[in-house]
Amino acid sequence: MKLILRPTAISSSCSTATATAALLSRSRPLHFQRSYATQNNPGSTSKRRSVTPFNDDGHVPWQDLSGAEKTARATQQTFNFGLVVVGAVLTGGVAYFLYTDVFSPDSKTAYFNRAVDRIKKDPDCLTLLGDAKKLTAHGEETYNKWRRARPIASSHTTDNQGTEHIMLHFYMEGPRNRATVNVHLTKRAGASEFEYKYFYLDIPGHQRIWLENADSKSSSTSKKYKFLGVNWN
Repeated sequence: MKLILRPTAISSSCSTATATAALLSRSRPLHFQRSYATQNNPGSTSKRRSVTPFNDDGHVPWQDLSGAEKTARATQQTFNFGLVVVGAVLTGGVAYFLYTDVFSPDSKTAYFNRAVDRIKKDPDCLTLLGDAKKLTAHGEETYNKWRRARPIASSHTTDNQGTEHIMLHFYMEGPRNRATVNVHLTKRAGASEFEYKYFYLDIPGHQRIWLENADSKSSSTSKKYKFLGVNWN
């Protein structure tokens, strides 16, 4: 028995395999190109959120902003600048108030402290009020039981002639009595310091205690006269 081989069938199968391999070799680069193009497509990337005055953090460059977004950023920066200016003005106002009313040597608080210290050192006042260490000063009576919370009645004005006036009204309490204190200081235009016009204490049942009285000084000075270059009483 003889086996007869047919060349036609073998060549046909070989050519089919060759064609299939060629097709696969061509299709693979095409597949990779399509995949690469899909991954790098700009249209597939996520879009950034639009910039508004409420969410702008400054990370987006100015040149990348649209017209509306530039307006939003300018509005936000203008608002922030306004807040800074308002804060600076308020801070300056508070600092000015603290200096003029508390820390300045010519403030009402400074003269109040000086008046209290002077009362605590005056022998006549201590005789009627009591021990200086037990004396307390406070302002007008209120419903608040804490004496430090009672406001001191005071004023700082300037008259038509340019003279400044500081007036204080408060109370001193001691173991023996309670006194009402009145202080009036003046500073003429061009003067460097305030001068006492009067400073006195009123204690019920006792004569007024004068610590300063400009009127009595002026009256005593007017009684003096000058003769031959000498002041005579």
